[in-house]
Amino acid sequence: MVPEAEVQDVLAELQRLRARVPLLAGALAASTDGLVLAHDTPGVEAEGVAALTAAALGVSIRMTEATGRGGFRELLVRGETGYIAAYAAGSSAVLTLLAEDRINVGRLHLEGRRAGARIGQLVDAALERAPQPAPGARPPLPRTPQQPGTLPHRTT
Repeated sequence: MVPEAEVQDVLAELQRLRARVPLLAGALAASTDGLVLAHDTPGVEAEGVAALTAAALGVSIRMTEATGRGGFRELLVRGETGYIAAYAAGSSAVLTLLAEDRINVGRLHLEGRRAGARIGQLVDAALERAPQPAPGARPPLPRTPQQPGTLPHRTT
């Protein structure tokens, strides 16, 4: 789990992002398995969005692999009244942004990619500093190096 200090740094990044980008209605950082790390999502159930993001992420990873497009980077969904964008945030997190329909999508991508990279650095660094399991415990799977802003590939 990510320590409280890093969670506060992630929340601050989300709040700065919302302040910088007009028409951004919410921002959420979650683990790739759908657990909320931090959120600034007024009027939206963060836990539900995180769970749905994890499900969409799974499909997106499989889709990029099946089509030979490399590792997951981002996903954009457009609804009748706005956008949902998800960006890889390091090796174990994802950034989800909720935006109004009139948002400048280029600006959304630019700021989302930058914030995703920063959040990924915070979360990955915190996980590397996390205490190791007790002796006799099952060793963790080795982490393969990832490019900044990318998630691990699923093998199943």
